[in-house]
Amino acid sequence: MDESDWLAERFEAHRPRLHAVAHRMLGSAAEADDAMQEAWLRLSRSGADGVENMGGWFTTIVARVCLDLLRSRQSRREEPVGEDLPEQASEADPEQQAVMADSVGLALLVVLDTLTPTERLAFVLHDMFDVPFDQIASVIDRSPAAARQLASRARRRVRGAGPNPGIDPARQREVVNAFLAASRGGDLAALVALLDPEVALRTDPEGVRLGAPPEILGAHAVAGVFAEYGGGAHPALVGGLAGAVWAPGGRIRAAYIFTVSGGAITAIDRVANPDLLRELDPVILDG
Repeated sequence: MDESDWLAERFEAHRPRLHAVAHRMLGSAAEADDAMQEAWLRLSRSGADGVENMGGWFTTIVARVCLDLLRSRQSRREEPVGEDLPEQASEADPEQQAVMADSVGLALLVVLDTLTPTERLAFVLHDMFDVPFDQIASVIDRSPAAARQLASRARRRVRGAGPNPGIDPARQREVVNAFLAASRGGDLAALVALLDPEVALRTDPEGVRLGAPPEILGAHAVAGVFAEYGGGAHPALVGGLAGAVWAPGGRIRAAYIFTVSGGAITAIDRVANPDLLRELDPVILDG
């Protein structure tokens, strides 16, 4: 295998995460596709000599392409893209409305469009994808301290403008990741510790039709479900935040939306409706 084929293979292996970065940066799947194509052209021209962290390098290139696109959009004084955002559920579908009300994906994308390009980049990369500030600094040609300040400023605006003012994507991701790790290990005590005592695991009608109970209440009951079956849940980006999916054979059949408050999970929504899954645009993050 020559170098170009090897690089293409590595790029494809990282594509789901890279596309998720581009999508959250730009708010449009179509623009994310364009960004991925441009990133690949830059990568193929530069080669991979001396690169030790391929994933970090790929993320840096994609982020730089997205930053250029955001700055170009701002300089043209365009309206926020928005054409790729999920539409609101109709009044005739109250069950779908109820599930979407708990997902901040649409609201988060709308708020992101109010940030400056560098604020958006710092927030998305750090709070959603856990990219360190020194790597973000290299993308925006600022110091790590400046990158941290940009993310902090963006975080305050997201908290103040979203439907759930107390949301902290970084903390939400930390809690969800810990919960999924405990699930994979079958650690019942750790699961209970991360759940609010009155947590609810709710399942949409499609999931109920497939055999899941419509609602399970209480930390011990919900922890028992994930201790027994949680090993099949893959970490994912769901509606713009950390979540999980059930994907037998690589096909996403259900998504889990986590509501986190005060460092504990207060609700988990299991979504199996195919139309809603497409709107939530889940992306598996662990390959």
